[in-house]
Amino acid sequence: MSSARRANTKRNCYHGTAMETGTASRREAIFILTCWMETNDFPDRMLTDSPDRGFIMDLVYGAVRQRRALEWVLSQLVSRMPTGETLAALLVGAQQILFMEEVPAYAAVNATVDAAKVASSRSGGFVNGVLRNLVRQREELLAKLAQQSPAVQLSHPDALFRRWEARYGLADAEALCRWDNAPSQTVLSWLPGAPDMREILDKSPVKEPFSVHPAAPESCLVLPHGMRVEQAPGFNEGWFVVQDPATLTAVNLLDVQPGQTVLDACAAPGGKTAQIAARMRGQGKLIAMDLHDDRIALLRSTLARTKQSWVEVVQGDAMMAAPDGAPLFDRILLDAPCSNTGVLRRRPDARWRYSSTRMKALCATQQALLVHLLARLKPGGRLVYSTCSLEPEENIKLVESVLATQPNARLLETRDHLPFRDATDGAFAACLTR
Repeated sequence: MSSARRANTKRNCYHGTAMETGTASRREAIFILTCWMETNDFPDRMLTDSPDRGFIMDLVYGAVRQRRALEWVLSQLVSRMPTGETLAALLVGAQQILFMEEVPAYAAVNATVDAAKVASSRSGGFVNGVLRNLVRQREELLAKLAQQSPAVQLSHPDALFRRWEARYGLADAEALCRWDNAPSQTVLSWLPGAPDMREILDKSPVKEPFSVHPAAPESCLVLPHGMRVEQAPGFNEGWFVVQDPATLTAVNLLDVQPGQTVLDACAAPGGKTAQIAARMRGQGKLIAMDLHDDRIALLRSTLARTKQSWVEVVQGDAMMAAPDGAPLFDRILLDAPCSNTGVLRRRPDARWRYSSTRMKALCATQQALLVHLLARLKPGGRLVYSTCSLEPEENIKLVESVLATQPNARLLETRDHLPFRDATDGAFAACLTR
């Protein structure tokens, strides 16, 4: 049995016990980190609806984003780095001791050790010894960590940091990494046609303090930390989607109008689709396409909640060339799969998937998508190509390389967002016509 399956078995077992809540939460985090390190799957897809979901997210996302710094510190305390659940337990414990000052050190050690003992008493003893040494040497080790290279201190791959330093300079590269390492905010983006955002807040029985997002104060709210999206006023009514202001740039560039024929080519999870649908006011034709079953289900769920079920959902591959006689579109949105380097605050695991090989594969996919979809655009129509990447190869350089092969297409406008400059997610959008 693989370690992931063993962890899954133990996870099912402990949920049925009277295990102390703090231990159970840390056990859940250890399970997720173990599976992530073994499978490279997405940590957010492993989270459950535990009552302690917020704390578990802080443990998991914190350990993922700080993994390089945490492992450097742990390497000063062990002769050989462990693997599997033992390493995951050390990461969970070290994350609390070094970067979660609101958690008392004794609670971090005791509950993490108890959680590690679910795997084995021997593992628990080892984790106990390492974490207690870490508590004793915390300040000394943090001082030594501060003397390491910026990529180690700020827990990013060397290759990614070097390219940012070359493009932005040392100070901005470090600022970008610090942005990535801060906990992400959940932003609610109000849909056109919904009741006024501020009136809803004034009348809301929810007492936790919301705040408007400085980059979009008229349309975006920041959800209070610890509040679930489902608790926000207007959730059941479908008045908003979860969406950073930077992602609205692509929708605004698309400039959809009621009565048009529109394709959202890579639509899931559906936030941009809902924004487009609201602007069309149910008039015209909007096709939302995605490839995978689970993504299609998520897309349908978003459209149902936002009362946009009139949108036609199609499961298909935008990489495939359209058959002869296929209809052309007034507007096409291509929110392309990318490296996610603009959203590493939200997707901390994506930094560890960065490589030049993966970048080349992504660029090939992006180029094929853009070429195929330009062929489906009506003359005089608009196609918006967007990513949540900061990398020129996926953004302006890719658009320029495609335009060089498409004599009938031209670039109208580009916009970008940089986290350290704009206090939003990183994003790029280019509007093309033919």
